[in-house]
Amino acid sequence: MKRLRKKLSSLSVCYSNPKIFYSSPQSPFWRLNGLSEEDVNSIMARTVCAKSAFELWGHGRTHSELRNSLLKYPTENMSPFLQKDSTYKINVYTFNKTLEFEDRIKKIDAMEYLSFEGRVNLRNPKHIFCLLEDYGTDPNDIPDEPLYIYFGRWIADGQRELIRSHSVKNRHFIGNTSMDAGLSFIMANHARVKAYDLVYDPFVGTGSLLVACSHFGAYVCGTDIDYNTIHGIGKASRKNQKWRGPDENIRANLRQYGSEKLYVDVLVSDASKPIWRDGVLFDAIITDPPYGIRESTRRTGSQKDSVNSVKPSEDYHVPVSMAYHLSDIFTDLLNFSAHHLVIGGRLVYWLPIYRPEYCEEMVPLNACLRLVSNCEQTLSSHTSRRLITMEKIKEPEETDALAHLSDPHFSPYQGHNAFREKYFSGISKRTLTGKEETNKMATNGGE
Repeated sequence: MKRLRKKLSSLSVCYSNPKIFYSSPQSPFWRLNGLSEEDVNSIMARTVCAKSAFELWGHGRTHSELRNSLLKYPTENMSPFLQKDSTYKINVYTFNKTLEFEDRIKKIDAMEYLSFEGRVNLRNPKHIFCLLEDYGTDPNDIPDEPLYIYFGRWIADGQRELIRSHSVKNRHFIGNTSMDAGLSFIMANHARVKAYDLVYDPFVGTGSLLVACSHFGAYVCGTDIDYNTIHGIGKASRKNQKWRGPDENIRANLRQYGSEKLYVDVLVSDASKPIWRDGVLFDAIITDPPYGIRESTRRTGSQKDSVNSVKPSEDYHVPVSMAYHLSDIFTDLLNFSAHHLVIGGRLVYWLPIYRPEYCEEMVPLNACLRLVSNCEQTLSSHTSRRLITMEKIKEPEETDALAHLSDPHFSPYQGHNAFREKYFSGISKRTLTGKEETNKMATNGGE
Protein backbone atom coordinates (compact mmCIF):
# COMPACT_ATOMS: atom_id res chain seq x y z
CA MET A 1 0.00 0.00 0.00
CA LYS A 2 2.73 2.47 0.99
CA ARG A 3 4.73 1.65 -2.13
CA LEU A 4 1.76 2.29 -4.45
CA ARG A 5 1.00 5.63 -2.81
CA LYS A 6 4.62 6.70 -3.34
CA LYS A 7 4.27 6.15 -7.08
CA LEU A 8 1.17 8.32 -7.18
CA SER A 9 2.60 11.09 -5.00
CA SER A 10 5.67 11.26 -7.26
CA LEU A 11 3.55 12.95 -9.90
CA SER A 12 3.71 16.71 -9.67
CA VAL A 13 0.04 16.97 -10.46
CA CYS A 14 -1.24 14.78 -7.63
CA TYR A 15 -1.61 16.65 -4.35
CA SER A 16 -4.38 14.62 -2.75
CA ASN A 17 -3.92 11.52 -0.64
CA PRO A 18 -5.95 8.77 -2.35
CA LYS A 19 -6.87 5.51 -0.68
CA ILE A 20 -5.78 2.51 -2.74
CA PHE A 21 -7.52 -0.88 -2.88
CA TYR A 22 -6.87 -3.99 -4.98
CA SER A 23 -8.33 -7.48 -5.14
CA SER A 24 -4.87 -9.03 -4.62
CA PRO A 25 -1.32 -7.64 -4.22
CA GLN A 26 -0.39 -8.96 -7.69
CA SER A 27 -3.44 -7.51 -9.44
CA PRO A 28 -2.75 -5.02 -12.24
CA PHE A 29 -5.99 -3.21 -11.33
CA TRP A 30 -5.96 -0.57 -8.60
CA ARG A 31 -9.04 1.03 -7.08
CA LEU A 32 -8.47 4.58 -5.88
CA ASN A 33 -10.77 6.67 -3.73
CA GLY A 34 -10.41 10.38 -3.05
CA LEU A 35 -9.49 11.64 -6.52
CA SER A 36 -11.55 14.00 -8.64
CA GLU A 37 -11.85 13.50 -12.40
CA GLU A 38 -9.60 16.53 -12.82
CA ASP A 39 -6.95 14.86 -10.63
CA VAL A 40 -7.19 11.69 -12.71
CA ASN A 41 -6.79 13.56 -16.00
CA SER A 42 -3.76 15.39 -14.61
CA ILE A 43 -2.13 12.15 -13.46
CA MET A 44 -2.79 10.32 -16.72
CA ALA A 45 -1.36 13.23 -18.70
CA ARG A 46 2.05 12.42 -17.19
CA THR A 47 2.30 8.84 -16.03
CA VAL A 48 3.93 6.13 -18.15
CA CYS A 49 3.11 3.43 -15.57
CA ALA A 50 -0.69 3.36 -15.96
CA LYS A 51 -2.47 2.27 -19.12
CA SER A 52 -5.97 3.70 -18.57
CA ALA A 53 -8.19 5.18 -15.87
CA PHE A 54 -11.92 4.57 -15.40
CA GLU A 55 -14.72 5.81 -13.19
CA LEU A 56 -15.73 2.60 -11.38
CA TRP A 57 -19.46 1.89 -11.50
CA GLY A 58 -19.47 -1.70 -10.29
CA HIS A 59 -17.26 -4.68 -9.46
CA GLY A 60 -17.41 -8.23 -8.15
CA ARG A 61 -15.93 -11.70 -8.23
CA THR A 62 -18.67 -12.99 -10.55
CA HIS A 63 -20.95 -11.42 -13.16
CA SER A 64 -23.81 -11.83 -10.70
CA GLU A 65 -21.93 -9.80 -8.10
CA LEU A 66 -21.07 -7.24 -10.77
CA ARG A 67 -24.76 -6.90 -11.70
CA ASN A 68 -25.79 -6.36 -8.08
CA SER A 69 -23.03 -3.81 -7.64
CA LEU A 70 -24.04 -1.89 -10.78
CA LEU A 71 -27.71 -1.82 -9.79
CA LYS A 72 -26.71 -0.25 -6.46
CA TYR A 73 -24.67 2.49 -8.15
CA PRO A 74 -26.42 5.89 -7.79
CA THR A 75 -28.67 6.56 -10.78
CA GLU A 76 -27.90 10.28 -10.67
CA ASN A 77 -24.22 9.46 -11.31
CA MET A 78 -25.06 7.27 -14.31
CA SER A 79 -27.82 9.24 -16.02
CA PRO A 80 -25.68 12.08 -17.50
CA PHE A 81 -23.89 9.48 -19.63
CA LEU A 82 -26.91 7.38 -20.66
CA GLN A 83 -29.14 10.03 -22.22
CA LYS A 84 -30.86 9.70 -25.61
CA ASP A 85 -28.85 12.41 -27.31
CA SER A 86 -25.51 10.77 -26.43
CA THR A 87 -23.48 8.12 -28.24
CA TYR A 88 -21.51 5.32 -26.64
CA LYS A 89 -19.66 2.05 -27.07
CA ILE A 90 -18.63 -0.75 -24.71
CA ASN A 91 -15.17 -2.33 -24.81
CA VAL A 92 -14.17 -5.61 -23.20
CA TYR A 93 -10.63 -5.81 -21.83
CA THR A 94 -9.14 -8.98 -20.38
CA PHE A 95 -5.89 -9.40 -18.51
CA ASN A 96 -3.93 -12.65 -19.08
CA LYS A 97 -6.52 -14.11 -21.45
CA THR A 98 -7.67 -13.56 -25.04
CA LEU A 99 -11.38 -13.82 -25.82
CA GLU A 100 -12.94 -14.63 -29.17
CA PHE A 101 -14.96 -11.85 -30.78
CA GLU A 102 -18.22 -13.77 -30.27
CA ASP A 103 -17.50 -14.15 -26.55
CA ARG A 104 -16.92 -10.40 -26.22
CA ILE A 105 -20.26 -9.67 -27.91
CA LYS A 106 -22.05 -12.07 -25.53
CA LYS A 107 -20.56 -10.30 -22.50
CA ILE A 108 -21.68 -6.92 -23.86
CA ASP A 109 -25.20 -8.21 -24.61
CA ALA A 110 -25.42 -9.60 -21.08
CA MET A 111 -25.27 -6.05 -19.72
CA GLU A 112 -28.64 -5.09 -21.16
CA TYR A 113 -29.91 -4.47 -17.62
CA LEU A 114 -28.15 -1.08 -17.80
CA SER A 115 -30.45 1.55 -19.29
CA PHE A 116 -28.35 2.80 -22.21
CA GLU A 117 -30.71 5.11 -24.13
CA GLY A 118 -28.17 6.65 -26.51
CA ARG A 119 -27.02 5.38 -29.88
CA VAL A 120 -24.09 3.02 -30.39
CA ASN A 121 -21.17 4.65 -32.20
CA LEU A 122 -18.08 2.48 -32.53
CA ARG A 123 -15.90 5.05 -34.31
CA ASN A 124 -16.39 8.29 -32.44
CA PRO A 125 -18.52 7.80 -29.33
CA LYS A 126 -19.12 10.54 -26.80
CA HIS A 127 -18.78 8.07 -23.92
CA ILE A 128 -16.79 4.83 -23.68
CA PHE A 129 -17.62 2.14 -21.14
CA CYS A 130 -15.36 -0.80 -20.33
CA LEU A 131 -15.80 -4.27 -18.92
CA LEU A 132 -12.51 -5.35 -17.34
CA GLU A 133 -11.80 -8.98 -16.43
CA ASP A 134 -8.81 -10.11 -14.38
CA TYR A 135 -7.64 -13.67 -15.07
CA GLY A 136 -4.65 -13.59 -12.73
CA THR A 137 -0.95 -13.29 -13.52
CA ASP A 138 0.07 -16.89 -14.30
CA PRO A 139 0.03 -17.50 -18.09
CA ASN A 140 0.40 -21.24 -17.43
CA ASP A 141 -2.66 -21.44 -15.20
CA ILE A 142 -5.44 -19.33 -16.72
CA PRO A 143 -8.82 -19.93 -15.04
CA ASP A 144 -11.99 -20.46 -17.08
CA GLU A 145 -13.77 -17.65 -15.24
CA PRO A 146 -12.26 -14.30 -14.25
CA LEU A 147 -10.95 -13.83 -10.72
CA TYR A 148 -12.43 -10.34 -10.58
CA ILE A 149 -14.57 -8.12 -12.82
CA TYR A 150 -14.90 -4.34 -13.10
CA PHE A 151 -17.18 -2.06 -15.11
CA GLY A 152 -16.85 1.67 -15.51
CA ARG A 153 -16.63 4.76 -17.67
CA TRP A 154 -13.34 5.46 -19.44
CA ILE A 155 -11.72 8.75 -18.38
CA ALA A 156 -8.23 8.88 -19.89
CA ASP A 157 -5.25 6.87 -21.15
CA GLY A 158 -1.74 7.17 -19.73
CA GLN A 159 1.38 8.15 -21.63
CA ARG A 160 2.66 4.67 -22.48
CA GLU A 161 3.15 5.84 -26.07
CA LEU A 162 6.10 7.97 -24.88
CA ILE A 163 8.07 4.80 -24.16
CA ARG A 164 7.80 3.79 -27.81
CA SER A 165 8.22 7.23 -29.37
CA HIS A 166 11.29 8.01 -27.21
CA SER A 167 12.83 4.53 -27.40
CA VAL A 168 16.62 4.50 -27.21
CA LYS A 169 16.61 2.20 -30.25
CA ASN A 170 15.39 5.06 -32.43
CA ARG A 171 17.44 7.81 -30.81
CA HIS A 172 20.04 9.70 -32.80
CA PHE A 173 22.77 9.70 -30.11
CA ILE A 174 23.16 6.79 -27.67
CA GLY A 175 25.78 5.16 -25.49
CA ASN A 176 26.32 1.88 -23.67
CA THR A 177 24.51 3.15 -20.58
CA SER A 178 21.78 5.35 -22.06
CA MET A 179 18.81 5.35 -19.68
CA ASP A 180 15.67 3.52 -20.79
CA ALA A 181 12.93 5.91 -21.95
CA GLY A 182 10.34 4.62 -19.49
CA LEU A 183 12.66 4.98 -16.51
CA SER A 184 13.69 8.45 -17.66
CA PHE A 185 10.07 9.63 -17.61
CA ILE A 186 9.50 7.99 -14.22
CA MET A 187 12.49 9.91 -12.83
CA ALA A 188 11.18 13.17 -14.30
CA ASN A 189 7.83 12.54 -12.60
CA HIS A 190 9.51 11.76 -9.27
CA ALA A 191 11.29 15.11 -9.57
CA ARG A 192 7.99 16.86 -10.39
CA VAL A 193 9.54 18.47 -13.44
CA LYS A 194 7.32 21.09 -15.05
CA ALA A 195 7.48 23.81 -17.69
CA TYR A 196 10.15 26.50 -17.22
CA ASP A 197 12.04 24.50 -14.56
CA LEU A 198 15.83 24.39 -14.78
CA VAL A 199 16.99 20.77 -14.53
CA TYR A 200 20.60 19.61 -14.13
CA ASP A 201 22.27 16.20 -14.56
CA PRO A 202 25.85 16.08 -13.15
CA PHE A 203 26.52 12.69 -14.81
CA VAL A 204 24.72 13.49 -18.04
CA GLY A 205 26.23 10.84 -20.35
CA THR A 206 24.22 10.82 -23.59
CA GLY A 207 21.46 12.95 -22.07
CA SER A 208 18.53 10.53 -21.82
CA LEU A 209 17.27 12.23 -18.66
CA LEU A 210 17.49 15.64 -20.31
CA VAL A 211 15.31 14.38 -23.17
CA ALA A 212 12.59 13.25 -20.73
CA CYS A 213 12.66 16.48 -18.71
CA SER A 214 12.53 18.66 -21.81
CA HIS A 215 9.38 16.81 -22.89
CA PHE A 216 7.64 18.40 -19.89
CA GLY A 217 8.89 21.86 -20.86
CA ALA A 218 11.92 22.16 -18.57
CA TYR A 219 15.19 23.84 -19.55
CA VAL A 220 17.98 21.27 -19.28
CA CYS A 221 21.74 21.23 -18.80
CA GLY A 222 24.39 18.79 -17.64
CA THR A 223 28.02 17.91 -17.12
CA ASP A 224 30.15 14.81 -17.50
CA ILE A 225 33.83 13.98 -17.07
CA ASP A 226 33.92 12.05 -20.37
CA TYR A 227 35.17 14.47 -23.06
CA ASN A 228 34.28 12.16 -25.95
CA THR A 229 30.68 11.70 -24.82
CA ILE A 230 30.06 15.40 -24.25
CA HIS A 231 31.49 16.27 -27.68
CA GLY A 232 29.92 13.28 -29.46
CA ILE A 233 33.17 11.85 -30.79
CA GLY A 234 34.96 8.51 -30.58
CA LYS A 235 33.69 4.97 -31.02
CA ALA A 236 30.00 4.40 -31.64
CA SER A 237 27.80 2.20 -29.46
CA ARG A 238 25.61 1.01 -32.32
CA LYS A 239 26.13 -2.31 -34.03
CA ASN A 240 27.90 -2.14 -37.40
CA GLN A 241 29.01 1.44 -36.78
CA LYS A 242 32.63 2.04 -35.78
CA TRP A 243 32.72 5.80 -35.18
CA ARG A 244 30.15 8.38 -34.16
CA GLY A 245 28.82 10.69 -36.85
CA PRO A 246 29.54 14.44 -37.02
CA ASP A 247 26.19 15.43 -35.47
CA GLU A 248 25.80 12.70 -32.84
CA ASN A 249 25.44 14.67 -29.62
CA ILE A 250 22.96 15.53 -26.88
CA ARG A 251 21.69 18.63 -28.63
CA ALA A 252 20.81 16.53 -31.69
CA ASN A 253 18.68 14.29 -29.45
CA LEU A 254 16.62 17.23 -28.23
CA ARG A 255 16.32 18.46 -31.80
CA GLN A 256 14.99 15.04 -32.78
CA TYR A 257 12.10 15.42 -30.30
CA GLY A 258 11.40 19.08 -31.04
CA SER A 259 12.76 20.47 -27.77
CA GLU A 260 16.08 21.98 -28.88
CA LYS A 261 14.94 25.41 -27.67
CA LEU A 262 15.03 24.04 -24.09
CA TYR A 263 18.66 22.95 -24.38
CA VAL A 264 20.88 25.18 -22.20
CA ASP A 265 24.22 23.40 -22.65
CA VAL A 266 26.44 20.55 -21.50
CA LEU A 267 30.10 20.76 -20.57
CA VAL A 268 33.03 18.63 -19.52
CA SER A 269 33.37 18.78 -15.75
CA ASP A 270 34.35 16.74 -12.71
CA ALA A 271 31.38 16.23 -10.38
CA SER A 272 33.70 16.23 -7.36
CA LYS A 273 34.98 19.74 -8.12
CA PRO A 274 32.91 22.92 -7.64
CA ILE A 275 32.36 24.79 -10.89
CA TRP A 276 29.15 26.69 -10.13
CA ARG A 277 29.14 30.04 -8.39
CA ASP A 278 27.14 30.44 -5.18
CA GLY A 279 23.53 31.25 -5.82
CA VAL A 280 23.10 29.03 -8.89
CA LEU A 281 19.90 27.17 -8.12
CA PHE A 282 18.22 24.32 -9.97
CA ASP A 283 14.59 23.27 -9.69
CA ALA A 284 15.59 19.61 -9.97
CA ILE A 285 18.76 17.50 -10.10
CA ILE A 286 18.22 14.15 -11.81
CA THR A 287 21.05 11.73 -12.45
CA ASP A 288 22.28 8.16 -12.78
CA PRO A 289 25.81 8.08 -11.29
CA PRO A 290 28.30 5.54 -12.71
CA TYR A 291 28.56 2.31 -10.70
CA GLY A 292 31.90 1.10 -12.06
CA ILE A 293 30.30 -1.77 -14.01
CA ARG A 294 29.92 -0.56 -17.61
CA GLU A 295 31.14 2.98 -16.96
CA SER A 296 34.17 3.76 -14.79
CA THR A 297 33.89 5.98 -11.73
CA ARG A 298 36.53 8.69 -12.21
CA ARG A 299 37.44 12.12 -10.98
CA THR A 300 40.37 14.40 -11.75
CA GLY A 301 43.44 14.15 -9.54
CA SER A 302 46.36 11.88 -8.75
CA GLN A 303 47.14 9.37 -6.06
CA LYS A 304 50.40 11.26 -5.49
CA ASP A 305 49.88 14.11 -3.05
CA SER A 306 52.35 16.69 -4.28
CA VAL A 307 53.23 19.47 -1.86
CA ASN A 308 54.20 21.84 -4.67
CA SER A 309 51.30 22.24 -7.04
CA VAL A 310 52.14 22.25 -10.72
CA LYS A 311 51.41 25.49 -12.54
CA PRO A 312 48.76 25.03 -15.21
CA SER A 313 50.14 24.95 -18.72
CA GLU A 314 48.81 27.27 -21.38
CA ASP A 315 48.91 24.35 -23.80
CA TYR A 316 46.03 21.90 -24.14
CA HIS A 317 46.10 19.53 -21.19
CA VAL A 318 44.02 16.49 -20.23
CA PRO A 319 44.10 16.13 -16.43
CA VAL A 320 45.03 12.86 -14.76
CA SER A 321 42.06 10.94 -13.37
CA MET A 322 41.74 8.67 -10.35
CA ALA A 323 39.14 6.40 -8.77
CA TYR A 324 35.98 8.06 -7.47
CA HIS A 325 34.48 5.90 -4.71
CA LEU A 326 30.72 5.44 -4.73
CA SER A 327 30.32 6.69 -1.16
CA ASP A 328 32.16 9.87 -2.17
CA ILE A 329 29.96 10.24 -5.26
CA PHE A 330 26.81 10.15 -3.13
CA THR A 331 28.22 12.44 -0.44
CA ASP A 332 29.27 15.01 -3.05
CA LEU A 333 25.95 14.67 -4.88
CA LEU A 334 23.88 15.28 -1.74
CA ASN A 335 26.07 18.19 -0.62
CA PHE A 336 25.88 19.75 -4.08
CA SER A 337 22.09 19.35 -4.11
CA ALA A 338 21.80 20.92 -0.67
CA HIS A 339 23.63 24.02 -1.96
CA HIS A 340 22.21 24.27 -5.47
CA LEU A 341 18.55 23.20 -5.25
CA VAL A 342 15.74 25.64 -4.60
CA ILE A 343 13.72 25.02 -1.44
CA GLY A 344 11.24 22.30 -2.40
CA GLY A 345 13.44 21.24 -5.32
CA ARG A 346 14.09 17.53 -5.73
CA LEU A 347 17.11 15.28 -6.16
CA VAL A 348 16.39 11.99 -7.95
CA TYR A 349 19.15 9.42 -8.46
CA TRP A 350 19.87 5.69 -8.65
CA LEU A 351 21.65 3.96 -5.76
CA PRO A 352 23.18 0.52 -6.60
CA ILE A 353 23.02 -2.00 -3.77
CA TYR A 354 24.09 -5.55 -2.99
CA ARG A 355 20.79 -7.14 -1.98
CA PRO A 356 22.01 -9.64 0.67
CA GLU A 357 23.54 -6.78 2.67
CA TYR A 358 21.02 -4.02 2.01
CA CYS A 359 19.27 -2.16 4.81
CA GLU A 360 17.47 1.19 4.95
CA GLU A 361 20.43 2.73 6.80
CA MET A 362 22.55 2.38 3.65
CA VAL A 363 20.67 5.22 1.94
CA PRO A 364 22.83 8.39 2.14
CA LEU A 365 21.29 11.27 4.08
CA ASN A 366 21.77 15.00 4.31
CA ALA A 367 20.43 17.42 6.90
CA CYS A 368 19.02 19.68 4.18
CA LEU A 369 17.26 16.92 2.23
CA ARG A 370 14.17 14.93 3.18
CA LEU A 371 13.83 11.37 1.87
CA VAL A 372 10.60 11.23 -0.15
CA SER A 373 10.68 7.74 -1.67
CA ASN A 374 12.91 4.69 -2.09
CA CYS A 375 11.87 2.26 -4.88
CA GLU A 376 13.73 -0.88 -5.95
CA GLN A 377 14.50 -2.11 -9.46
CA THR A 378 15.89 -5.65 -9.32
CA LEU A 379 18.86 -6.22 -11.61
CA SER A 380 19.79 -9.79 -10.63
CA SER A 381 19.35 -12.24 -7.77
CA HIS A 382 22.01 -10.41 -5.77
CA THR A 383 22.03 -6.83 -7.04
CA SER A 384 19.50 -4.08 -7.59
CA ARG A 385 19.35 -0.34 -7.74
CA ARG A 386 17.07 1.92 -5.78
CA LEU A 387 15.48 5.07 -7.13
CA ILE A 388 16.01 7.63 -4.38
CA THR A 389 13.95 10.82 -4.31
CA MET A 390 14.86 13.62 -1.88
CA GLU A 391 13.46 17.11 -1.39
CA LYS A 392 15.33 20.17 -0.12
CA ILE A 393 13.76 21.45 3.11
CA LYS A 394 16.29 24.04 4.33
CA GLU A 395 19.38 25.98 3.37
CA PRO A 396 22.73 24.43 4.36
CA GLU A 397 24.79 25.57 7.33
CA GLU A 398 28.57 25.34 7.66
CA THR A 399 28.39 22.14 9.73
CA ASP A 400 26.08 20.32 7.30
CA ALA A 401 28.83 19.51 4.78
CA LEU A 402 30.62 17.20 7.26
CA ALA A 403 27.55 16.04 9.18
CA HIS A 404 27.62 12.66 7.44
CA LEU A 405 30.95 11.80 9.11
CA SER A 406 29.37 11.81 12.56
CA ASP A 407 26.15 10.22 11.37
CA PRO A 408 25.81 6.58 12.58
CA HIS A 409 24.50 5.73 9.10
CA PHE A 410 27.77 6.75 7.45
CA SER A 411 29.62 3.46 7.98
CA PRO A 412 26.92 1.27 6.38
CA TYR A 413 26.74 3.23 3.15
CA GLN A 414 30.52 3.25 2.79
CA GLY A 415 29.92 -0.37 1.81
CA HIS A 416 28.76 0.89 -1.60
CA ASN A 417 32.46 1.24 -2.46
CA ALA A 418 32.68 -2.54 -2.85
CA PHE A 419 29.60 -2.80 -5.09
CA ARG A 420 31.66 -3.56 -8.20
CA GLU A 421 33.52 -6.44 -6.53
CA LYS A 422 30.29 -7.85 -5.08
CA TYR A 423 28.56 -7.54 -8.45
CA PHE A 424 31.21 -9.57 -10.27
CA SER A 425 31.62 -12.04 -7.41
CA GLY A 426 27.92 -12.87 -7.78
CA ILE A 427 28.38 -13.49 -11.51
CA SER A 428 31.39 -15.70 -10.78
CA LYS A 429 29.39 -17.73 -8.25
CA ARG A 430 26.59 -18.31 -10.76
CA THR A 431 29.12 -19.31 -13.42
CA LEU A 432 30.82 -21.77 -11.07
CA THR A 433 27.45 -23.22 -10.01
CA GLY A 434 26.52 -23.72 -13.65
CA LYS A 435 29.80 -25.50 -14.36
CA GLU A 436 29.33 -27.73 -11.31
CA GLU A 437 25.85 -28.73 -12.50
CA THR A 438 27.22 -29.47 -15.99
CA ASN A 439 30.03 -31.61 -14.57
CA LYS A 440 27.58 -33.42 -12.32
CA MET A 441 25.30 -34.24 -15.26
CA ALA A 442 28.27 -35.44 -17.31
CA THR A 443 29.37 -37.70 -14.45
CA ASN A 444 25.86 -39.16 -14.14
CA GLY A 445 25.64 -39.81 -17.85
CA GLY A 446 23.56 -36.73 -18.62
CA GLU A 447 20.59 -37.87 -16.53
